[in-house]
Amino acid sequence: MISLAELNAALPQVLAAPKTNAAIATLCLRPAFNERAFPDRLVMTRAQGIPGERWTTLPWLKLADGSPDPRIQVSLLPSRVMDLVWQDRSQPHPGDPIVADMDMTVAHLPVGSLIRAGTAILRVSDVPNNGCVKWKVRYGADALTWVQADPSLRLRGVLCSVEVDGEVTLADRLQVLR
Repeated sequence: MISLAELNAALPQVLAAPKTNAAIATLCLRPAFNERAFPDRLVMTRAQGIPGERWTTLPWLKLADGSPDPRIQVSLLPSRVMDLVWQDRSQPHPGDPIVADMDMTVAHLPVGSLIRAGTAILRVSDVPNNGCVKWKVRYGADALTWVQADPSLRLRGVLCSVEVDGEVTLADRLQVLR
């Protein structure tokens, strides 16, 4: 596993990611806990998030009525962070539906920012993606400490709601809408 010193040394490279027109490294579908599929396209809808994704049946955050919170429909992870922490490929992929080479800092993507993903439009949520115990187990305590150290850097990525239904493919690029 990568050390905190190595992660800190790599931070300037992570923060130098493109601001928009971001290449998509992977698309991931999580039908159930610890299950991953890697399609070449994902459909995203306001009503269902990513159809077939566990968000519809097993969300970690729910509204008062028990329904899934739409603010966590889609998570985005910077590919430079994934490439640093996911060194042991026998460990599961982080599971974020979209991994892309993009700056996801608060300074660049404040809450409410819109991102075009293929024909879909996503809205950056106010719910932080801080990492969890699974991140620590899979990628190490240093990796968790690193992504949590400065919340404004959003090294663990961002959570989004689907604002406009659409489809994203591996050939698409993420575009920040101003």
